[in-house]
Amino acid sequence: IGQETPLRLARLTAKAPGESVLFPVMGGFSDVRINAYYADAVRWAVSSGVTSGTSSTTFSPDVVCTTGEILTFLWRANGSPTPAESNASVPAGQYYSDAANWALEQGLTDTFHADTPATRADTVTYLWKLAGKPSAKDAVTFADVASGAEYADAVAWAVEQGITSGTGTNQFSPDVTCTRGQIVT
Repeated sequence: IGQETPLRLARLTAKAPGESVLFPVMGGFSDVRINAYYADAVRWAVSSGVTSGTSSTTFSPDVVCTTGEILTFLWRANGSPTPAESNASVPAGQYYSDAANWALEQGLTDTFHADTPATRADTVTYLWKLAGKPSAKDAVTFADVASGAEYADAVAWAVEQGITSGTGTNQFSPDVTCTRGQIVT
């Protein structure tokens, strides 16, 4: 996964006043423990330049990811291509401006609202469109994803590719928002 990120120890305050505990963290991010399901993904995303932390010592894996962030992550993961033109709906000079314009050109979305939380349905749809809208062998079987839903094919493909397996017994939870840790994973 590129260059190795050093193992660091972070100090947490324990339950007893004045007592502290050391625990292993990844890359100096005090909020990314090395055994977290997203630790390797965070390492890859940071070392690949897809994203950075929210500060020099935090990644904020449990913070909801916005549309501006996820489109920027995808744009960077695809080499940060220069968009052909600027769309009137995308504010100029923002960290996400080129990414949003690229996403609109690629047909990943037809509208853009930077601060809208990224949902599970949005996320698999962006990935599916980037993959060229491939067909899945089997239709979606989640009780909360209607066969005619605009994201149904994306969900079926994401399950087939092992990107997701749903959120529980026969549930996909399409409207649940995604965190930064989930998105980089």
